[in-house]
Amino acid sequence: QVRIVESGGGLVQTGASLRVSCTASGLSSGAYRMEWYRQAPGKEREKVASITPGGYTEYPNSMKGRFTISRDNTKTTVYLTMNNLVPEDTAIYYCKAQHTLSSRTHYWGQGTQVTVSP
Repeated sequence: QVRIVESGGGLVQTGASLRVSCTASGLSSGAYRMEWYRQAPGKEREKVASITPGGYTEYPNSMKGRFTISRDNTKTTVYLTMNNLVPEDTAIYYCKAQHTLSSRTHYWGQGTQVTVSP
């Protein structure tokens, strides 16, 4: 059974840093690209970062500079480090495991809330 579990969210002040984690189990880490998304209230879900099984990272232009995706050596835990947070970063942050060869095969976690106070 595949499980995607996010953790590490919370309430922080403007300018703070925060690292959220995503632990994947029940799947072959070498076959999935791990992705972070976020969804703010009243807005569509947007991609924040991704990392391939080979370690290649990608960020949308709007996310470059303050967000860093990484993973541990076992490749089962992926991190999103967020620096210089602003209230506009307030959202639920979701982790997604996307199969690299099948676009229809993917798994989502339930998300972790990040709230940035002014």
